[in-house]
Amino acid sequence: MSDDDQSALSPSERYSLLVERFVHGVELAAATVFALLFAVGVVDLILQIGGAVQTGSITDPLVVIGFIDTGLLLLIIVEVYQTVLAYVEENNTRRIVQLVIYTGVIAMVRKAIIFRTGEYATVQDALLAAGAYTLIIFALVALLFAERVYGGASPLESD
Repeated sequence: MSDDDQSALSPSERYSLLVERFVHGVELAAATVFALLFAVGVVDLILQIGGAVQTGSITDPLVVIGFIDTGLLLLIIVEVYQTVLAYVEENNTRRIVQLVIYTGVIAMVRKAIIFRTGEYATVQDALLAAGAYTLIIFALVALLFAERVYGGASPLESD
């Protein structure tokens, strides 16, 4: 927008434009933070795997589950990054909803993989948590199904 165009705007319109630019800048900063977190996480995972190979603990199932947990956490970071970019690029709402649902599915799969009954005070607490995770997973799958069937055109597309 040129200076002439801006001078024709009312004070509230100029303020709105200024706030919009600020929010856009913050969104870009958030995307940058998530990209950096992902890069640091990948390097850390590689170092962890290298250390486990050197010590021989790579064959320990709990160590491998820890790697899977970290890998899924990195995928969640990527999905959040893509969601932030979708906001920055002002993509359609459908794409943003898809990204949020995929992030939720990955997060719940991660929780299911690392679920340990021993982390709960009682068996009932563990069953309640397992039931809640199951309910959330089914709800997310139902949302994903409904979005694909009733959401319109094609599944998640890259721009």
